[in-house]
Formats: sequence, C-alpha cells, structure tokens
Amino acid sequence: MNSVEPWSDPGRVERYRSRVFAERARLRAAFADPAGHQQRVLEDLVAFNADTAYGRAHGFASVRTLDDWRKAVPVQDYSALAPWIERAAAGEDNVLTADRPAVFFTSSGSTGAHKKIPVTPRFMRTTFFPFYYAAWAPLIEHFPDVLARPDAVLNLKHDPIAAPPVTASGRPHVGASQVDFGSRFGEPLSAEPGTGAPWATLPVPVAADAHLDKTYLRLRMAVESDVRCVIGINPAMVAALPYQLNLWWPRILKDIRDGTLDGRPGLLPNPQRALELQQLTRCHATIRPAHVWPNMRALFCWTTGLASLYLPRLREEFGPGVAVLPAPVAASEGPVGVALDRHRSAGSLVVTASVYEFADADTALAPDVTTLRPHELEPGRDYHAIFSHVGGLYRYAVGDVVRVVDREDGVPRLEYTGRSTLSDAAGERLRDAHVLRALTAALAGGGLEVRNAACRVGRDERGTHAYAFALAPHTPWTDDETDRFLGRLDRALGDESPGYRRARSEQRLGTPTALRLPADAFARDWQESVAAGVRPTQVKDRLFRQDPAQWRRLTGRTPE
Repeated sequence: MNSVEPWSDPGRVERYRSRVFAERARLRAAFADPAGHQQRVLEDLVAFNADTAYGRAHGFASVRTLDDWRKAVPVQDYSALAPWIERAAAGEDNVLTADRPAVFFTSSGSTGAHKKIPVTPRFMRTTFFPFYYAAWAPLIEHFPDVLARPDAVLNLKHDPIAAPPVTASGRPHVGASQVDFGSRFGEPLSAEPGTGAPWATLPVPVAADAHLDKTYLRLRMAVESDVRCVIGINPAMVAALPYQLNLWWPRILKDIRDGTLDGRPGLLPNPQRALELQQLTRCHATIRPAHVWPNMRALFCWTTGLASLYLPRLREEFGPGVAVLPAPVAASEGPVGVALDRHRSAGSLVVTASVYEFADADTALAPDVTTLRPHELEPGRDYHAIFSHVGGLYRYAVGDVVRVVDREDGVPRLEYTGRSTLSDAAGERLRDAHVLRALTAALAGGGLEVRNAACRVGRDERGTHAYAFALAPHTPWTDDETDRFLGRLDRALGDESPGYRRARSEQRLGTPTALRLPADAFARDWQESVAAGVRPTQVKDRLFRQDPAQWRRLTGRTPE
C-alpha cells in the first residue's frame, strides 16, 4: 500500500499511535549505546555511498572511524556541496548517493536563496521517518483528542501542491510540507495530524503561489470547526493567526453566513455559526482564537529564538490552559534533536539519524575546524551543529547554533538558539543567541515585554556604527522605560560578547537606539511577505535585518 491512509479509515488512528510510540521507544532504547549507534550510522553511510562520485573522491572505502571521516571530508556548507547537488538535480546518477533523489526539498536558508536539498528513499527510511514519527509522541500522548476528528487540528504548514516545480531532471523541488510521503516513499501512515481536515484540500481552485488566498480560505473553513490544536512549526505562522482573524473577521462572517469561499459558492450556508461568531463581536473588541475555539488544547511550534520573547503572551491568545509543545530541532537538511516529552524547548539528539559533530559557536567555521562528539558537549554552551547522513550531506554545517540544555538518558538535549551568521561591523561578532539573551535580560530587568524584535547596524549622527532595534512593545513604554531598557541592553550585549564590549569601549561602536513600533507591526510585515508570494513556512522570524528595503517595510523608515 503506497498511498496515505485517510484519517477517516477506521483503525487508522490506532495504527498511527502505535507507530509513533514505537519509534519513540526505539529512539529511547538507542540512548543506551549512543556511541555505538553513531559508529553504525557512519559505517552504513560510507558503505552505501562508497562507489558514488563523491565517495570515490573522498575515499569513503577507507573510512573506519570518526577520525578517518574527519580526515577524509571537510566541514562544509551548502555552497561547498552545491556543485555536486546541481549534478544530481540535473539527472546524473551516483553523485552524492547510491540511490537517486526522489525529490529535492527547498529551503530559503539565511540568504533567501532557494536551496535544493536531495531527498532519497534511503534517507527517508533511516534518517527522516523514525525521528518524524517520534516527534508527535508528546502531542498525541497527552492530548489524544487532537486525533478524535480530522478537523480537530489546524495544520498551518500543510500545503499540498498539484503541479510542483521541478529540477532539470524532472524531480519535484518543493517544501517538505508539500510532499505526499505516502505515495512518494511508500509510507501510508505518514500524513500528519490535521492533513485530513476539510480545508486540507481546498474545495475551490487557487493558484499555487496565491499563499495569502489559501491562508484565508483555510482559516475561514477552520472557524466553523471545533479546533483543538494548531500546528505551525514556524512560530511566526502561529503568531500571525490572531492578527488575521481580526483583519478578515467581517469577510469570514459573511462567507460563513452565505456558504461561500471568498465570495465563491462552495459550502453550505451556516447562519447559526455566523450568528454565534457575531455575538463575539458584541462582547469583545478584539477577537482572539480562544473565543473562536474555546476547546483549544495545544500549540506545536518552535519555542526558542525570537519566539521565546512572545510565546508566553501569544499562548494566552489561544486560551489560558493551552500547552505549547516544541517542534523538533531540525531543518530541511536533516534532524538534530526531537522532544520526546513535554520539555518546553529542548529535544534529545537523534543518535540513530546522522553522525553528529559540534564546533564551539564562537569559533569560525572552516573546513578543518575542531569538532566535538556528542558526549563531549557541555551543558550551557552554544555549538554549531554539523551532521553527516546517508542522504548525501557529509559533515554539513547546517548554519544553526544549538545550546546544550542538559543530558537526559545519556544524550544531550539541545535547543535552537539562532543562526550562526555573525553581525560584525566593528569587531563585535554578535550572533542571534547573544542578542536574544541580551534582549531577554534587558526586558526582564524592567518588567517589559515585546511582541517581536529586530535589529540592524547602521551609522549614528557621528558616522559611527551603531545598532538600531525595532521593537513592538506588548503594552506602551514610556520614554524613560525605553532609555533604561537601552542601558540594560547595552550592558547585556557586552556581557554576552567580548567583541561588542571592546568595540563600545574603543568607541568603534555607538550607543544602541530603539524604534517603538505599533503592536501589530511584525504581523503586518509577515502578512506583506506572504502577499508578495513567499510561502508562509519560509517567512520566519529574522532578528538581523540588514536589507534596507526590509527594514523600511517593517519600520516605515529608511535606515541611515
């Protein structure tokens, strides 16, 4: 059976639950011998791909140990592997992997350029699916009603596409959320919660790139259902939902009353539901998801990075008792960590998926950078994540920085802290994690909260490099509060980064400034990006916004 089992199939839920819990149990069992599993992953990937063009060029056949592997293959990013990937995408066989890529995942990365991530059947079986199923265990274990009905989950990232773009060889080049894993990889249970909802396949035609139209239609249909869980992965998508409810509320009410989909016939009129929702307008100046879906139980998305600043308040929008469960520490290229319990931010290293190495986050990545094995990591430290897996990404620096929270069951638990890209105009060498921790401390020091934040480095009135922060306060700040916040932020940035502290003391870097934006500024900015044609899953929170046009769109000001 190669197609996805429909959620309406009797017994499907139990088969799905069994698979999810079995994969979590297998991963936990592997923690008894993490070093052994890492060695077996290495042996498998070099044996399977030894006779590829890449394998022959790098002597895979002679690799026996991790030290051999380090000598044979340099640490590399996407740009270093891109020539090999392009050969595979053009249709050449046996380039990076012994089995042919079935699809190429697209990923925007930190530069906005679309990558082509090769995805092979062997990778899906040995690396992807075990972690993918296990990731859902905490949600369905503790909130079983999310599987009670197909329409109990609003899955914001699910975006099936009938005619996907393709590579030169005709292979689909799509986002992971656009792939039918059942038909493509023979995994009938692979459909996520929420993918069987009535809005999963829209009943009216919509252009593939009309992402805002699709978002509206799905939300309009979901408002008629008793949604219990929202799945976003990308938390910016979850944060946009309350804004969209209020932006589109009159339009939604009219469509529900008339049985239309953005004015087009397609559903039965539902005047009773429209009347119920209209009553909310009379009671509440702002419509919140909690009003529309009073039985909401859980949100599933990344909980770290910039989301850590706004998720506590965002959760209240969905209901006072709503839980937030962390999505995996993973990228389109592969997994790193997966939460196997209800930890708020961290996931256990997926020791069966890839060969993992880590480099100190304050060390510049280079082909010969010194790397550490999982057992050498220290809690409370930040590291570049580097992995190698059978799908053709070898000693691949994914560009993410992770922080070791603790060790559980003998393996490190990791949380995502931001991209590895440095902001370094005057020797300050600031990473996402430095600025996020400084923001967190500076906000807490004054009892302040923000809905989101961004920054860029420009020039002050003296021509000195200086950081400008764009902040959307949760409630209005006074000028005095803002000045005191900036003083705390300046000190906290110095505590996080010696380079920043030196640059400030030597006056190579000026005093930071702040722009206080309207509460909905970041939601409007997100909405405009999607309206411009960017897929919602790829419109992510970005702390550093050096592009002048992006800064102007967010703040309404042309940067210095």
